Amino acid sequence: MSAKTKSPAKPLNDQEIQQKAQQLLNEQRALASKIGELESEADEHELVLVTLNEALQKDPSRICFRLVGGVLVERTVKDVVPALRTNLEGIRKVVSGLADQYKTKEEDFETFKREYNIRPVTRA
Repeated sequence: MSAKTKSPAKPLNDQEIQQKAQQLLNEQRALASKIGELESEADEHELVLVTLNEALQKDPSRICFRLVGGVLVERTVKDVVPALRTNLEGIRKVVSGLADQYKTKEEDFETFKREYNIRPVTRA
């Protein structure tokens, strides 16, 4: 058997189906939450960069403070701006990776729903 060939899964009972569906939804929610958190952090980085870019043009040796590992350190604007740009790029890459994971989880859930004929329950 190749690595891509799946062995036939044992049939799940109703409770196992419900648990698996809930697990997939929880994983999606966790990814969405993390994506939102990182997007918010990226927005903050962009806002700080806009402000510091103005300072960088006027006075690159201007003192600014940066929180590193819970410790406030004194640096110059010309030292902080490149580090912030690098951090912002890293955050964007992570968000992109998490978005891909989210899409995969979403596809997995849709496949699971089709496989077990799951439909949303409407409550009166």
